[in-house]
Amino acid sequence: MAHSYFHAISSARRWGGEPGDYLHVHAWMDSSKASIADFRHRALFHHSHGCFVAEGIFGTLLTNSAGRIVPIRQIAEQHIIEDLGRIPSFADWVRCIRPESWMGRTGESPAPVSRADHRQTAHEIMSGEQSHG
Repeated sequence: MAHSYFHAISSARRWGGEPGDYLHVHAWMDSSKASIADFRHRALFHHSHGCFVAEGIFGTLLTNSAGRIVPIRQIAEQHIIEDLGRIPSFADWVRCIRPESWMGRTGESPAPVSRADHRQTAHEIMSGEQSHG
């Protein structure tokens, strides 16, 4: 769906109450659009673990304006099913990531910096000197 509001309308049809009862959950599910505004935003929360994260943020249950108690996880699951047709695992998303060398940073670690080097650098910064090495 194009906007969280339409997910909220769907939730109100399914469990009663008003769309505003559910909008905060659906808006959070789609909040990753702020980072990447295409379907890839879904990799952050649109999976089984994302449903449990939603529950951790919003609590286990929501009482809608009609007085009905609805599990937060079911609201998140409904959102994902409407967008993807199923609830993937986080592993399903990760399998699609092409590994790049910077992701693993295996190999040699940079040499540790001694306390004397830190003091020298601090002295250079305080005195306005520049280090060339």
